[in-house]
Amino acid sequence: MQSFKIRTGLIGVALVGLLSGPGFATEPEVIVNAPLDQLQWETTQEGVGFAPLQGDRFVESYMAMVKLPAGLVSPAHIKTANMYGLVVSGAIVNVPVGADSASEVALPAGSYYKIPAGLAHVSKCVSDTDCITYLYQDGKFDFLPVAP
Repeated sequence: MQSFKIRTGLIGVALVGLLSGPGFATEPEVIVNAPLDQLQWETTQEGVGFAPLQGDRFVESYMAMVKLPAGLVSPAHIKTANMYGLVVSGAIVNVPVGADSASEVALPAGSYYKIPAGLAHVSKCVSDTDCITYLYQDGKFDFLPVAP
């Protein structure tokens, strides 16, 4: 039991360090409540929504809510930073370019994913409803198209 407590404590310390490290300004100690329906969404030409939570995604590591329209299939692309996501609603598939479609895993609400930096991939919203994910990227946002 003590080993579990130590590991849990270390994870907590790591998360605090991550969220207060470079790229994340120290904020006053207040509770931030942000209901999903009150977020400030920015929509790209492709219809993808970004609601910033912390950090400027074009300058530094950041956290955001991301909304993919139902049925959206992204072009093949890479990111130069690691992406970590939690699915809030809908079902999303992230698949490496060239992978067999039989290897695709639909991730419903509550699922976690990581897309390593530099891995060419396609993201798909495979549900009948929009896919919303919580996203943390450990570097600035970019979207570099690659040939499929």
